[in-house]
Amino acid sequence: MKYILSFVLNGQPVDVLAEPTDTLLDVLREKLRVMSPKRGCDEGDCGACTVLLNGEPVRSCLTLALSVAGQEVMTVEGLSKNGKLHPLQRAFHEHYAAQCGFCTPGMILAAKALLDKNPHPTREEIVEAISGNLCRCGTYQEVLEAVQAVARGEYAEVKE
Repeated sequence: MKYILSFVLNGQPVDVLAEPTDTLLDVLREKLRVMSPKRGCDEGDCGACTVLLNGEPVRSCLTLALSVAGQEVMTVEGLSKNGKLHPLQRAFHEHYAAQCGFCTPGMILAAKALLDKNPHPTREEIVEAISGNLCRCGTYQEVLEAVQAVARGEYAEVKE
């Protein structure tokens, strides 16, 4: 049986047909064609499928789609404004924090959730925030530098 699932995706209301066993990752990638959340381990260990649910990082591979009804989901696609990259996106690019790019969306969203709560985190707080996101290319140092640069105010927020 399919149900109409209504939620806010990247600031826009969406309605999509979903089955009770569909994960949020399935709905985002296969039904809504949002490609930044990646299918990695399907066990919640790698962080490649991370999205923000009401501002909190969650593993979309473990989240049943119907559980997000009426809530707000953000993916990396929702970060840019008027064609301008979000400060974290720019910092990741300029600090070479994205090599293959597979982990990048999850890393950026984990960092965004941290900075939204704590605009001036310590290095240890950044490490803790991104600790659930695995990077096979080993760009952890560059990720830390990018997040620290945003926290220091080196990248201004794009105004709408």
